[in-house]
Amino acid sequence: MDWTSIETARGAQCRVLTGGRAGGEPVVFFHGAGGLQEREEVLERLAERFRVYAPELPGYGESTGEALLDDMLDFTLHGWDVCDALEVERPRLVAHSMGGMIAAEMACLCPERPVKVALVAPAGLWLDDHPVPDLFATLPHHLPELMFHDPEAGAAMMTGGVDFSDADALTEFFVGNAKRLGMAGKILFPIPNRRLSKRLYRLRAETLLVWGESDRMFPRPYWDRWLELVPHAELVTVAEAGHLAPLEQPDAVAAALEKFLA
Repeated sequence: MDWTSIETARGAQCRVLTGGRAGGEPVVFFHGAGGLQEREEVLERLAERFRVYAPELPGYGESTGEALLDDMLDFTLHGWDVCDALEVERPRLVAHSMGGMIAAEMACLCPERPVKVALVAPAGLWLDDHPVPDLFATLPHHLPELMFHDPEAGAAMMTGGVDFSDADALTEFFVGNAKRLGMAGKILFPIPNRRLSKRLYRLRAETLLVWGESDRMFPRPYWDRWLELVPHAELVTVAEAGHLAPLEQPDAVAAALEKFLA
């Protein structure tokens, strides 16, 4: 897969990780609060069958235009602006976590456009009996146990191979992370609830929910609630996987997505 650049109608400059079969059915992937990884194994697998586009949100990587997005509606319209700039009228939407929140809002706002919607551990709901952990107050060394079934292996995945003994690499990592969280905070802080539950009845497309069985961010009551609220949803759970199931169990996640999106 290779990087390309697009400009949306509103003027955001976005990098897009692109690959797959020419003429393949288009899949547009929206990443979570951590951004795209150095290697996206699930997307590489999907690219064997589909034409895959994975845009970086403004404030992530080299994408710019952060000042253009202030609230949930801005993020939602930006998602469709990206699809328009890619000339993808009817995408298969695939998304993870925060990206799932955005993709679900997109599908509710324009229910006729998505062919199918696949959401991996989507954010966007809030249950008073099961409050979502505060991502912004969690210290970095506690994140692996929150995000992964196997925290020790997860810690290595989260750093992306950054050598923290290298001062320049360490600075670059923390500056980039601050930018990412600053952007994500516009729709996730102080709690990841923008009343999406009131609009999910509008999600008409066939929908797949993929959830790691050890997800500590959004545990089982959340996937049960999504199943209640989305009219045409099915669930696939992934064993030995936490919130970052695409990193921990890429083969299982990719297999579920391939089967559903075909």
